[in-house]
Amino acid sequence: MDGAPTDRLRRLRDALTEGLVERDVAVRLALLAALAGEHLLLVGPPGTAKSLIARRLRHAFKDATCFERLLTRFSVPEELFGPLSIKGLEEDRYERLTESYLPTASIAFLDEIFKANSAILNALLTLLNEREFDNGARREETPLVAVVGASNELPEGEELDALFDRFLLRLHVDPVSKDAFPDLLEMRGDAAPEVPEDLRLTENDLAAVRKGAEDVLVPDDVTGLLCDLREWCGAEEIPVSDRRWRKVLKLLQTSAWTCGRDAVSIWDFWLLQHCLWSKPEDREKTHEWYASRVGAATEEPSRLVRMVRVWEERFQKDKGDRSQRRNKSGRLLYAGEDGKDTPHKKGQDMYGREIDLPPAMGPRKHEPVYIQDCLRQLEKHRANMDAHKDEIGKRNETLENDIREHLWVMDDFTERASQGLAKARDDIEKLLEQLEKVIKGYDKLPQKEKEPGLSGEGYS
Repeated sequence: MDGAPTDRLRRLRDALTEGLVERDVAVRLALLAALAGEHLLLVGPPGTAKSLIARRLRHAFKDATCFERLLTRFSVPEELFGPLSIKGLEEDRYERLTESYLPTASIAFLDEIFKANSAILNALLTLLNEREFDNGARREETPLVAVVGASNELPEGEELDALFDRFLLRLHVDPVSKDAFPDLLEMRGDAAPEVPEDLRLTENDLAAVRKGAEDVLVPDDVTGLLCDLREWCGAEEIPVSDRRWRKVLKLLQTSAWTCGRDAVSIWDFWLLQHCLWSKPEDREKTHEWYASRVGAATEEPSRLVRMVRVWEERFQKDKGDRSQRRNKSGRLLYAGEDGKDTPHKKGQDMYGREIDLPPAMGPRKHEPVYIQDCLRQLEKHRANMDAHKDEIGKRNETLENDIREHLWVMDDFTERASQGLAKARDDIEKLLEQLEKVIKGYDKLPQKEKEPGLSGEGYS
């Protein structure tokens, strides 16, 4: 892709959304799906411009071949994949004439896709996933860039689960809102978008995007956040296949590269609300999970919480440790009958009989080297958490610009993101207060007197 891809893609995105009402998200997801080599599913009632999204997407590409079909339970393979070749049958070859049908399309719109029957399903799955079509004895490569699927309802039946899983990006499309309804009434027809020829993408452009995305770095905090998200999805009983997680990561890398970055950022996670749901209500739950964690930076929040908890438990154990007291000469002390400590092991009971005295126990005096090592580790954690808090502050300062400049995130997320950052900063300050108490506690623990030549190494 020649020049700065972000500016070009932004102008292309804006050209595709021109003249639409409340369909910005659908267009953005459709274009990103095509760039990432994925597919988009639109779910919603009839008359919500689902087919219009696919028709607009074709204008993003030079010389795009398109295919559109409404499926019913009576649809036959010929409607999608082309009629059987009579000449081929005469020569004992079972082949289809695929020209102008789905196997030769680069952009496709399949309406009511979950009406696909078993005669269509297997070939459709291979075409969506591998971009290949079994035509008789040959497996042919197809030019397919992306499919926009549409349905008025979610699939029912396990036989459709694999097809549902092929659509990485999913969007529930609602009718235009009350506030935007006057704008809808002012629309005149469904004119095609005016996309300048120099903005339209070629096969080489797509190859450049996908090659660039492969080199995008995935920082440790992003990996950690994905691990947390996977655990959360499991707890919420939101099914996400391993294959889907790999595709999610590829999508995040594509998002980062098209936005001109060499590493995935927390803002790219905004897209995951449109990747992980199986039921529409799960999208909002996923979005809330993400919005509450936009402050994640150098370390994910759950790791910081676990780290502080571990140190609090360790301190309580060290504080509660008891050992037998010694006198100034180093001799072990025992609890005498008079309540005073004595270096003598033996004493007398009330009848004058000799008895063993119990050890005189007291707070354990820790080795100075151990206390020093604990304090050193705690200071390091505090420094990391301070850096984490500073990172949140910097992110908040650039928040509005970062979201405005992001190709795929909607501007209305700014306020929600700001709230999330504020909460993340409050959380880190509370953790710092807890850690400070642990540091002060270790500093006050009783220590043995330092011995000459004792180094400060050896504990971890």
